[in-house]
Amino acid sequence: MPLPKQRHTKSRRNRRRSHLALKVLNLSKCPKCGQAILPHQACKNCGVYNGREVIDVLKKLTKREQKKRKKELQEQEEQAKTEKPLSAEDLSKK
Repeated sequence: MPLPKQRHTKSRRNRRRSHLALKVLNLSKCPKCGQAILPHQACKNCGVYNGREVIDVLKKLTKREQKKRKKELQEQEEQAKTEKPLSAEDLSKK
């Protein structure tokens, strides 16, 4: 195995490592369930992408788990529908 002839400087090492920093993820909300998802990815919670269901998330669950999951999804959808965005008037009423 070859050995380096000379030691690399700290600046050279740091320049190499400058691209290893963690980057902030761009997360958006799923329009159906409100979960945080990566862009251009199907929602892992409800299986919806671009307004239609592409993954059946209930398929691999047992019957009892399916009922529980359906109930949770319905509650999340109801919450998403009932939440209305605050207008400028509502924000100024503090």
